[in-house]
Amino acid sequence: MKIVKAGTPKQFRQFIRFPWKVYSRSCPWVPPLISDVVETLSEDKNPFWLHAKKQLFLAYDDKNKVIGRIAAIIDYNYIAFQDDKCGFFGFFECFDDVKTAKALFIAVENWLKEQKIYKMIGPMNPSTNDECGFLLDGFNIPSSFMMPYSLRYYLHLAEQSGLKKIKELYAYDMDVTEDSRVDRLERIVVMAKKKLPMLEIKTMQKDSFEEDLKAAISIYNRAWEKNWGFVPWSDEEFVVIATKLKMLIDPEMIIIASVANSPVGMLISLPNYNQVLKKLNGRLLPFGILKFLYYRKKIDSLRLMVMGVIKEYRHKGIEAIMYEKGLKNAIRIGYKHCELSWVLDDNIMTQRTAEMMNGRLYKKYAIYGN
Repeated sequence: MKIVKAGTPKQFRQFIRFPWKVYSRSCPWVPPLISDVVETLSEDKNPFWLHAKKQLFLAYDDKNKVIGRIAAIIDYNYIAFQDDKCGFFGFFECFDDVKTAKALFIAVENWLKEQKIYKMIGPMNPSTNDECGFLLDGFNIPSSFMMPYSLRYYLHLAEQSGLKKIKELYAYDMDVTEDSRVDRLERIVVMAKKKLPMLEIKTMQKDSFEEDLKAAISIYNRAWEKNWGFVPWSDEEFVVIATKLKMLIDPEMIIIASVANSPVGMLISLPNYNQVLKKLNGRLLPFGILKFLYYRKKIDSLRLMVMGVIKEYRHKGIEAIMYEKGLKNAIRIGYKHCELSWVLDDNIMTQRTAEMMNGRLYKKYAIYGN
């Protein structure tokens, strides 16, 4: 077995395609679009790499077959914002072999040490603003849109390689069709609106997308700044991902709260496109686009991926108002389930809110470090 820095076009393709060798077709793993993974890892396509750098590694057996992969990542924005001189490992995939896994983790640690960085956490694919964590619980259920899936033995590989669990992330499943929560929320909403007569709630409009995008950037970078692992999206990053998602959003599930025309909160739920991606096996062309258009109409679940209010307006009922608006819209449109993810293991307030909304903790993810 040998570990090689993936530097050639062939090795890059092997790195991208390796997960298809790890996960069986019967597995709940949802294949990502190959084009999306290429874009994520390409310096000329992903503005994340304007403030970060990486090194991809492949593990080969004695027959020169790929048996594992991993990426070493340094996000200088994370280091500066969190004041934490820490590197990441990400995009880890491996057959069930401790020797191979340990060699991959060591390769990342050694590369980081060459950059004078001696602390490593992950998986981050490639940052905390993207898919992160090894699946800890919920292996029999497909992941939701933009959430990772990994095999149970990855936990064993990480721990046998000397890594320790440092953080857990939670995902809650909510039954949207059960509408008894609306009455409960409406009572809170009435009181909140009396206290904040200047409050306005609107859904995203495609003809005001650019304006709403600026509001979303402002709220995101202010509402999450104290969270563990948070790093602000740069304007370039936010524009790229928002432009990509513009084709995927359900405008009535993007809710923005403003006070005196100043944005103070937002709730973003996206249709669970993993229900579609499962049918495509990584490719849109030549026939995947037809499948995409067909199965998109059958999506019946959401992922509530962003819900936040800036510090000055928390605990005033704005969260409840946005939840009520989102729940009513989801019921009217016909969604059946919504995943709230991810929630930090020490974010007791959001956990209680999820439970109040009859959310069921059904998946956990783990972040590991050396």
